[in-house]
Amino acid sequence: MSTVAVIGAGVIGLSWARLFAEHGLTVRVVDPRPDLEVPAGVEVSATVEEAVRDADFVQENGPEDLEFKKALFAELVEQAPAHALLLSSSSAIPSTAFTGGIDGSRVLVGHPFNPPHVLPLVEVVPGEQTTEESVRGAVEFYRSVGRTPVVERKEVPGFVGNRLQAALSREAAYLVEQGVVTPQDLDTVVTSSLGPRWATVGPFLGAHLGGGPGGYRHLAEHIGRSMAGLRLGTPSTDPERLIKAVEDAYGSSAYPALAESRDRRQLAVLTAVEETR
Repeated sequence: MSTVAVIGAGVIGLSWARLFAEHGLTVRVVDPRPDLEVPAGVEVSATVEEAVRDADFVQENGPEDLEFKKALFAELVEQAPAHALLLSSSSAIPSTAFTGGIDGSRVLVGHPFNPPHVLPLVEVVPGEQTTEESVRGAVEFYRSVGRTPVVERKEVPGFVGNRLQAALSREAAYLVEQGVVTPQDLDTVVTSSLGPRWATVGPFLGAHLGGGPGGYRHLAEHIGRSMAGLRLGTPSTDPERLIKAVEDAYGSSAYPALAESRDRRQLAVLTAVEETR
């Protein structure tokens, strides 16, 4: 049975601990809080050294503070067993930023979405020193506890999920501040359109299907032109490269089958939501 040390028992740390315990792992939590309460089956350690002494995996959930993480990971590299993977729940700071001067070969980001015992995504982000063996080990570990790991091959602050979330949140705030829509109605726009769509097919497959049988290329070359003035990021200087990437991902599948699957899954989401009202 594998042992996991959970460093930090805030909302994220306790959620991780619950998930790991539910999958039969030995879980040790350490946190300086005097009022610490942990999920059933989880052990409490008095020190970081005690928590990691025979750990196979360490999931760090400390403050989003660079200096804190530098000091903590220097301690983890020294005190955790040589085989242990050292994983950070960092929401925005890449591991390369806090592994300078230490051996970062087994250090990488394993960023969840809150709460990790419910939402399956884990963004696996290796640093400049991280070995491929460590990346594979992290992916296998997160899959073993029912998560959906996605490996991101380039470090950017905030990673992928939070950057997408920030972009939508900025525009949502702008529209409300400008008096275009109320907060409640904006939420209705999302939950009645983009939410179910992206929950089932994501932005790119959704856009590919939005182009009909002509796919993403048709959408980009026709409908996309009318939306060009709304772009909030830097416009692509090589649209053909993006079109080709989407076609490589989805172009080999027949449009009718993809559209039928999209419709069935979106209706399932909408039906499930309606049943919980």
